[in-house]
Amino acid sequence: MSDENVMDGMVNMPMDMGAVGDDAAAEVVTRKFLTFQTDNLLFGVDAEDVMEIITNHVITLVPMVPSYVRGIINLRGQTIPLIDMRLRLSIEPQENDCIIVLNLNDMLIGILVDTVCQIVDIPVDSILPVPAHNAQKYVSGMTKMPDGSGTMQVLDCALLIAD
Repeated sequence: MSDENVMDGMVNMPMDMGAVGDDAAAEVVTRKFLTFQTDNLLFGVDAEDVMEIITNHVITLVPMVPSYVRGIINLRGQTIPLIDMRLRLSIEPQENDCIIVLNLNDMLIGILVDTVCQIVDIPVDSILPVPAHNAQKYVSGMTKMPDGSGTMQVLDCALLIAD
């Protein structure tokens, strides 16, 4: 093939090769997670499930509930059970007053955590399954934080109230 034929063939080629890469980059699907810490472990919950974050709320103790249920709160007339993340994870309890109120299938629950950190966008394809030997039975996946600050464990909130 002569140089002229090669050049003629190139004239008919589309020159907008960058558009292919732009479409691929635009198709990255992300989910927003609210991150929090409990005993220096970083967890994330789907931000769509988060109703609000409250502190310094009076907790009413209730009898005959599982040990990980710290009690209930009255939030604008609604009674919300509180799950202490430390107790649920079999970690030594401590006084913490940060409550994340979640809406799980039209049921409000509160989870008591050490610290709420931030909301992050995580690419869905970067969330990896939990290794089979992982003892965290309430975790459905893990991913690296976008800023490289560590690993976030994706909390499966439905499992928190399963048993």
